[in-house]
Amino acid sequence: MQKNTGTAAEGIRRIEWAANDMPVLAEVSKRFAKEKPLKGRVLAACLHVTAETANLMRALKAGGATVYLCASNPLSTQDDVVAALNDEYGITTYAQHGADRKTFFSHIASVLKHKPTLTMDDGADLVSTLHTEYKDHLPKVLGGTEETTTGVIRLRAMAKDGALKFPVVAVNDAKTKNMFDNRYGTGQSTLDGIIRATDTLVAGKTLVVAGYGWCGKGLAMRGKGMGAHVVVTEIDPLKALEAVMDGFQVMPMDDAARVGDIFCTVTGNMNVIVKKHFKVMKDGAIVCNSGHFDVEVNLKDLASLATKVRKNVRPSVDEYMVGKKRVYLLAEGRLVNLAAAEGHPASVMDMSFATQALACEWISKSAGKISPDVYEVTEAIERMVATTKLAAMGVTVDKLTPEQKKYLASWEEGT
Repeated sequence: MQKNTGTAAEGIRRIEWAANDMPVLAEVSKRFAKEKPLKGRVLAACLHVTAETANLMRALKAGGATVYLCASNPLSTQDDVVAALNDEYGITTYAQHGADRKTFFSHIASVLKHKPTLTMDDGADLVSTLHTEYKDHLPKVLGGTEETTTGVIRLRAMAKDGALKFPVVAVNDAKTKNMFDNRYGTGQSTLDGIIRATDTLVAGKTLVVAGYGWCGKGLAMRGKGMGAHVVVTEIDPLKALEAVMDGFQVMPMDDAARVGDIFCTVTGNMNVIVKKHFKVMKDGAIVCNSGHFDVEVNLKDLASLATKVRKNVRPSVDEYMVGKKRVYLLAEGRLVNLAAAEGHPASVMDMSFATQALACEWISKSAGKISPDVYEVTEAIERMVATTKLAAMGVTVDKLTPEQKKYLASWEEGT
């Protein structure tokens, strides 16, 4: 295990602060502690190692699981949280902020060597490595969960090819995840990362948002709220139409590259911003990514164009001279909201991680009853998470009367 610079005491303070804003997960953890639904399970998790994640790991441990954690992104790892998990909470964690690629994958290997029966992934690196390098462990795996859009895309491709050897719940596709975490969490935390890294004024700038999924919707909405002129690029005509009707300008990246001041990719795909785009960008253009992998902005293309590169002109900011123009790359093209800021606020991760924990319980209880495939989160889990969150916020909603229920179930009454 790598040494890290954080202290357990600092990590405990950070974890406890996040816990204050995670009431739904606290309710799940309380029940888990009583019922032990994960007793005897060995859980391998590959997630962003943050204070919010630490509280999820504590809930899973309370449920009876033996938990092993590694990082899904080296730049999002909080070293003090790693120290607290290892030293205070007894959850073996393999992670180090800024770990190189070799170290990063060695941490995944370390987790998998514990022969997990359940997996929890953020980007499907854990599952992919398990299927390629630890095939002998696969018969013991009962199932897993996946947190991200990118990971679900990879898993569905595996399932389509018949390569997926155990069932996985697509937590990312849950309404209690993507409608809130992706939209409100990514929207706020991405702008937070951009502002922390650059100290730029968003108002009056042209913000180019590549992709209008839930993450793109949230970023565009928050950018507009801060006074930016927002341009959206899309490949899906329905999403492009939605962006237009939401009040945003839509155009191809070839055109947007000429007018943008700030660019952020949130597509889940590769080579969204490439050489031809860097060539026509304005002097001082800011480029970043808030999709899971650092492939959305083509870093090799940018490096090949650069006549000079200045690293860390500010923390998390590298300056590339392209001709006589400066292009600023944030967070090495990795997740800017986690690498240059602290990621999503605990309040929104509360719902995502409660859904994760409950999906993990469901997959554990469903062991042997379902075949290898990608499954949706159940309606019962969705409703429980939403209802508990509303109650924690002091919000109540109406209930159908017997008469209304009868009306909705009938086809005989009408105009």
